[in-house]
Amino acid sequence: MLLLDAALTGTPAAAPVATQVATQVELSLWDLCLKGGPLMIVIGLLSLVCIYIFIERAIVVNRAAREDDTFMQRIRDYIHEGEIESAFNLCKKNNSPYSRLIAKGISRIGRPVNDILAAVENTGNIEIASLSKGLPWLATTAAGAPMLGFLGTVIGMVEAFYAIAAEGNSANIATFSSGIYTALVTTVAGLVVGVVALFGYNYLVARINSVMNLLESKSMEFMDLLNEPAA
Repeated sequence: MLLLDAALTGTPAAAPVATQVATQVELSLWDLCLKGGPLMIVIGLLSLVCIYIFIERAIVVNRAAREDDTFMQRIRDYIHEGEIESAFNLCKKNNSPYSRLIAKGISRIGRPVNDILAAVENTGNIEIASLSKGLPWLATTAAGAPMLGFLGTVIGMVEAFYAIAAEGNSANIATFSSGIYTALVTTVAGLVVGVVALFGYNYLVARINSVMNLLESKSMEFMDLLNEPAA
């Protein structure tokens, strides 16, 4: 009936309905971030720092995990032939954590075995500590980002209920929803950043553990070759 009247009178009766549908708000990701309030800036900065640390540490750790299969055999040949300087130069040329560990051991050749072993172990600890640099930031973010999100939730809820109390009987759903935006957006952002930081941290820890096993293997192999009789 409404359509018939519109056709007879020339009035676009469906236009208001179409206009209402077309004017429905479509929030982009950026708009949602803005709705989260000032805490979103802190969470965003934490995410950028974590991304930088993860990429930088992943490159360093993966480079440290590379292994030259012929390295120890060449070191063994040099040492058995008495070419200590050549073995030391090979370690400097290789420039990896395990080569620096072996270089420290070579520089202590002639001293008691326990002194050599202690020097090698200390160098290994230093290398692992160097690889672990920046990981506390990831661990802190993994625990702290969700807490910041929950803090945003509490702030948003307080703002929402304060606005409702201030408006009294005139309060409506729009008054309440403005605070809920802050509450939900900061919670989601904090959880996302925290989960990503946690996975990144665990990945790097696993990779560093593999490098640690590699260093232990190389150090034991070096100590064994020192006790081998020359061919």
